[in-house]
Amino acid sequence: MIRLKSYVCDRWEAGDGPLRDLIDPSTEAVIAQTTTGGIAFDAALAHARDVGGPALRALTFAERGALLKAMARALHAHRDDLLALSTRCNGTTRGDGKFDVDGATGTLAAYARIGRALGESRLRLDGEAEKLGGGARYVGQHVWLPRPGAAVHVNAFNFPAWGTFEKVAQAILAGMPVVSKPATATAALAFRMVELIVEAGVLPAGALSFVAGPAGDLLTHLGPQDCLAFTGSADTAAVLRSGPGVRERSARINVEADSLNAAVLGPDVEVGDDLWHLFVRNVVKDMTQKTGQKCTAIRRVMVPQAQVDDALEALAAELALFRVGNPADTSVTMGPVASAAQLRDTRAGIDELGQEARIVCGGSRPLQGLSAPDGKGYFVAPTLLKGSADSERVHSREVFGPCATVLPYDGDAESGAGLVARGQGSLVSSVYSDDRRWLADFLMSAAPWNGRVLAASKKVSDQTFPPGMVLPNQVHGGPGRAGGGEELGGLRGLNFYSNRVAIQGDAGVLRKILS
Repeated sequence: MIRLKSYVCDRWEAGDGPLRDLIDPSTEAVIAQTTTGGIAFDAALAHARDVGGPALRALTFAERGALLKAMARALHAHRDDLLALSTRCNGTTRGDGKFDVDGATGTLAAYARIGRALGESRLRLDGEAEKLGGGARYVGQHVWLPRPGAAVHVNAFNFPAWGTFEKVAQAILAGMPVVSKPATATAALAFRMVELIVEAGVLPAGALSFVAGPAGDLLTHLGPQDCLAFTGSADTAAVLRSGPGVRERSARINVEADSLNAAVLGPDVEVGDDLWHLFVRNVVKDMTQKTGQKCTAIRRVMVPQAQVDDALEALAAELALFRVGNPADTSVTMGPVASAAQLRDTRAGIDELGQEARIVCGGSRPLQGLSAPDGKGYFVAPTLLKGSADSERVHSREVFGPCATVLPYDGDAESGAGLVARGQGSLVSSVYSDDRRWLADFLMSAAPWNGRVLAASKKVSDQTFPPGMVLPNQVHGGPGRAGGGEELGGLRGLNFYSNRVAIQGDAGVLRKILS
């Protein structure tokens, strides 16, 4: 059994007090234990600020990028072991494990390249210097500088690898030390990855700290130059926003929360053509990848009334092919949800949606997973429902599992966009159409309710990524219930960890200082 430890003040601490069990979601066996009792989180934050911060700020972007590249290499060298651990602690198939682990190393590598491109500088200019007086010498220049605090990251259970290191990559490249706290239930993978980085000795002292378990009073110590990046539920986000560090000392906060993402089929798409098949493939992929436990997964599927029966038939046929069970069996194509609590919530959500929608396939009933012990494992069948556009629950209840609801609509672009908007803010939606006028009308109304929109047409049907794939050069976040935050987006991801300052003075002097 693994005993997880926290890494604070550049040393490993086991903590004391009652232990929390981490469970294999396929077998319900205990695979690890952890506690954070007795750990001085105020000292951990101070160490990050006072030791890690100055060390990172002394480096150029190129040097910080080299750190990220070394981290990616250290992790990639143990890729197979990390994928096996992902299966045990997260219940992922090998493909889903790659999505998480390779996403982490890929994002580190992507931000390493950004660092190399930024070169031998320790600051970023924001636009050109602007004349402020009658002459040419007195100017103002906006500059991005690293915040002299610590970046605290609180991550969700579903992506312990990618969720951890996509945040780490941006913060370290920006010049901020990190205190990372993954969700306890699936923390074993993140723990091992941090352990590998510490063993590799690639980071300066204080640059990376790790909390393996409950955060205790960590967030009460946030100061005015600290950042808090959170991924999780909207309810938890509301509590974090009201904490003293954020409320009283204006610590910066970024939230990625609930999201009822949508896929919208345009009325011009014909059953059986390339765009139709892309639509079906993407919906099924996002319903089942990571067992539907993705913040970007498709939850609502808007289909013109004339194509609804064909869509239901095609989606149900694809979902019926999935083999649900213990992913240690390589024939399994979808694993369990991550925890007993997640299973209860998924089943309850399906039942709740079922009060206003008809279950086409799947459902909330207990499911014996392939190659799993009898009666063990947190398995749920891929579930497709047919609802109505005016359903309240479909537009308000996110079932964080392999579940989506098909909603008929009249095919009008404004109607489709209106249904997207009823989700009150999404991370990503996808739309499938070759009708440019219809697509333009849809995007103008629907896009403001999303952080990202995939507009798929026949000409790019063989090139697009599924909408659920988050890319390091595109923003990740969304308005409203999605949290109102932004991460990634290439250079944009550094802004959260930087202060934009307007510096006014002699043009020649500023040019030399800021070059």
